[in-house]
Amino acid sequence: MCVLLSATAGLAAETNSPGLLPVPQKMTLGEGVFKLGPDTRIYVDSASRSTGEWLAARLRQATGYNFKIRSKSRATNAINGGILLTTNQAKAHLGAEGYELAVATNSVVIRAPGAAGLFYGSQTLLELLPPEIFVTNHLTNVDWQMPCAQIEDWPRFQWRGFMLDVSRHFYNKTEVEQVVDLMAQEKLNTFHWHLVDDQGWRIEIKKYPRLTRVGAWRTNIGWGLNPMSSTAYGPDGRYGGFYTQKDIREVVAYAAARHITIVPEIEMPGHSSAALAAYPEFSCTGGPYSTEPRTGRRDGVYCAGNDGSFEFLQGVLSEVFQLFPGKYIHIGGDEVSKTNWNNCAKCQARMKAEGLKSDEELQSYFIRRMEKFVNAHGRTLIGWSEILQGGLAQNAVVMDWIGGGSQAASKGHDAVMTPEKYCYLDHYQSTNRAVEPRAIPLAALPLELVYSFDPIPANLDPKFHTHILGPQGNLWTEYICSFRHVEYMMFPRLCALAEVGWSSKESRNWENFMARLPIELKRLDEQNENYRHLDAPK
Repeated sequence: MCVLLSATAGLAAETNSPGLLPVPQKMTLGEGVFKLGPDTRIYVDSASRSTGEWLAARLRQATGYNFKIRSKSRATNAINGGILLTTNQAKAHLGAEGYELAVATNSVVIRAPGAAGLFYGSQTLLELLPPEIFVTNHLTNVDWQMPCAQIEDWPRFQWRGFMLDVSRHFYNKTEVEQVVDLMAQEKLNTFHWHLVDDQGWRIEIKKYPRLTRVGAWRTNIGWGLNPMSSTAYGPDGRYGGFYTQKDIREVVAYAAARHITIVPEIEMPGHSSAALAAYPEFSCTGGPYSTEPRTGRRDGVYCAGNDGSFEFLQGVLSEVFQLFPGKYIHIGGDEVSKTNWNNCAKCQARMKAEGLKSDEELQSYFIRRMEKFVNAHGRTLIGWSEILQGGLAQNAVVMDWIGGGSQAASKGHDAVMTPEKYCYLDHYQSTNRAVEPRAIPLAALPLELVYSFDPIPANLDPKFHTHILGPQGNLWTEYICSFRHVEYMMFPRLCALAEVGWSSKESRNWENFMARLPIELKRLDEQNENYRHLDAPK
């Protein structure tokens, strides 16, 4: 038995002993430790078996111990030197993702209402151990022990997201799964997969094979980057790549096992040059269109007056629905150049027939028409801030990057908060660009600014706060063509955003976060992850 020391969650965190990140809602540290050994067993019930097997495999990599799984049908703490995962007698108020973790000198118990909570409790268990637990090879000279502790934890927000743009530059299935693992480590639960844009179509659609045969490739790396800085080249020398439907299913399953939902983004009506390069008949002009990066050009827009455009997109989404079982389908809707619409006889005829007074209303018509199809298949449409233009679709969710989240929430719509100022991880990480790898040439986004973000808009009436689903970090990749660069741009800023999404506003403290962060970075070191090193204290 360990003696618990009197401490609030904040005081316990200030000791920095375990370096937990995100900081738990409630934590009390105690005297004594629990030690893993070759005879340590993991006890599970039917609801926790898969998590127990995942934890055993995860612990085995570094320790070399062959943790045996044993069934235990009744909840009990009397497990004599083992680790128990159970949903029995869990506190309902912890919610679907909350958990309790009790570490004593002779036992470890993770108790949660559901499998997601058991998984997050297991992630916290890993953090209580030495950082070397995150290596993937067997170590022999490490004392595998964790401090006695009592933790009660749950997330502040239900959506804790990260978006990766694979259209500008392609990252393979193994690299995407590595992103998923890193997200799970930070207790993020939503992977927004930006699969389609002007410069590349990355998802196999069997009904329209030219989307990947033509739209997934271009002749060069683009953006003035060194062609040798990426390996994403096909046998014919073209640059790009795509995921087969088999790849997609495997990534979706991999993420689901880590309690991460994937939200696919299929851009429309703009940012569609890659699709129109393959099928120009769905544009206003008939082409030609190209996937080659051309700064400032955004005229890849589906013809809103052509019923064939909608039939095409419905055919695409019908296959997307089969691949992604999650609730949300992201349709983009941002930065739509309406020049082609204004010069298109079919689009002008559509506006007259539907009584639309502006091209913004035509955009709203396009989104609403697609939303009906999405809703008919039991899914919810989500789009960027611009889907508010001309009137928001009835059941749509707004992803706020340039405003509109508060407006949408106050009208009863859900919103994901991802404002560029705080959440765009493609921005430089400091104002000294000379010491940073190339990034988008806009305002810098340093770590402290990310950590200062509060997803609840200051002007939003409290009665609408529940419509703010949570925060999301976005990594656009125009200047990021290697996966090592992806890692560098993610970390440590994603650590800060993870705490924004999980921990209570009251428990967050910049100095305390910076005291815990080096331990998290040590964990990344053990995994051979690339990240931006912290600036020296001034």
